[in-house]
Amino acid sequence: MTTQLPVEIEERAGAARQFLRERLAGARNVCVTSSFQAEDVVVLHMVRELVPQVPVLFLETGYHFAETLAYRDRMAAEWNLNLVNVLPERTVAEQESEFGILNQSAPDRCCALRKVEPLFRSLAPYSVWITGLRRQQSKSRAHLQQEESFTLPGGQTLAKLSPLAEWTTRDVWLYAGAHDIPLLPLYDKGYTSIGCEPCTSLPFDPNDPRSGRWSGQKLECGIHIQAS
Repeated sequence: MTTQLPVEIEERAGAARQFLRERLAGARNVCVTSSFQAEDVVVLHMVRELVPQVPVLFLETGYHFAETLAYRDRMAAEWNLNLVNVLPERTVAEQESEFGILNQSAPDRCCALRKVEPLFRSLAPYSVWITGLRRQQSKSRAHLQQEESFTLPGGQTLAKLSPLAEWTTRDVWLYAGAHDIPLLPLYDKGYTSIGCEPCTSLPFDPNDPRSGRWSGQKLECGIHIQAS
């Protein structure tokens, strides 16, 4: 059951839906990337109204929280998602045997092998990439635009859409509550930004939701950084 949103949130939701309607009208080869965090699920809720069987790319790194995988599977079943689990070339065991525990010794390299390279390969068939990115998430995203061009390593350019760019965390949670969207249970334990389990902790800075990622060593895994 849908409940009434505050006026300002309803206006933002309406604007996000209109943005998606305009950008997706006649668009082919559309996909959504999702870590199944709150904003990703909210944007997926909107996209599915327009493209019910949109491919949902999930980076299966092999290091996720058990709760994340269980929640992914629950939402995939309840929403009949066209889920695409994107796998790295190496299993966790193969990578650790060859390189050691990279998430401890070289987290950038670990992200490159288990997130960045697999995602960029998986994006190649698509022309439109939709994300749940928001400016408020991190200072590295402060200048995020709703629509940007993104160039893959091979030179292919995609339209990258972030319809929630201007949304606050409050907006996201109010929308989810109004639409009875269940959220990842790890939020109830105090997590505010959730990635791979070895590189995710409770936030140490209450004003920075991503301060619990990578022990503060970096802000981004690299999937949203243009290829050089």
